[in-house]
Amino acid sequence: MEITGLISAIVFGVAIGGLGRAVVPGRHQLSLVVTILVGIVAAVAGTGVAGLAGVADTAGIDWTEIALQVIFAGGGVSLLARSRAHTNAN
Repeated sequence: MEITGLISAIVFGVAIGGLGRAVVPGRHQLSLVVTILVGIVAAVAGTGVAGLAGVADTAGIDWTEIALQVIFAGGGVSLLARSRAHTNAN
């Protein structure tokens, strides 16, 4: 991954983290920094999976890639929120 790809993953990861947090119902005890980190990881993972599936480079907006990124972000937020709630309950 080139530096421009990494920078765009970070910038896009902020938005993806917010979308991932929005699609998971309920309150989340996650900080903004953790949400952004989840979004960055989800953006990179979603792009990787889209590349493997052959849908990363299409004409126009890559809706499948964006959907994968949001799904990964939602899953990451959900997993972290559950683990954090479980940790705080003990």
